[in-house]
Amino acid sequence: MSKQVFINLPVKDLKKSMAFYEAIGFTNNPQFTDDTAACMVWSDSIFVMLLTHDKMKQFISKSIIDAKQNVGAIHSLSLDSNDEVNAFAEKAIKAGGRVYADAKDYGFMQQRSIEDPDGNNWEPFFMDMSKFPKQ
Repeated sequence: MSKQVFINLPVKDLKKSMAFYEAIGFTNNPQFTDDTAACMVWSDSIFVMLLTHDKMKQFISKSIIDAKQNVGAIHSLSLDSNDEVNAFAEKAIKAGGRVYADAKDYGFMQQRSIEDPDGNNWEPFFMDMSKFPKQ
């Protein structure tokens, strides 16, 4: 079996969060979705599990952070072009996301910084290693 990444995020409104993630290019896997959780698929190896707070509490002993006030993680997704990065960001904004930092251009890498409706941080980026500075 290939290696897979599952990112588990607490959400306040599961349906609203599912709509947001579908709007930015994720698809729902109904096999792992119910009234308390939704499996949102980015690729064959990357999944985001949206969990209601009650569901998340079944897996943890710590408090759930308020991601609008505190950063718990930054999730970065590589895309195939700067145009795709910008399209991802625009879709996220239209779907209820928020820009939390200015777009960045490092010469070899472009990046945008978006929050989902619950404040979870996402940074879509495009990297062109042929433009990476020579050392």
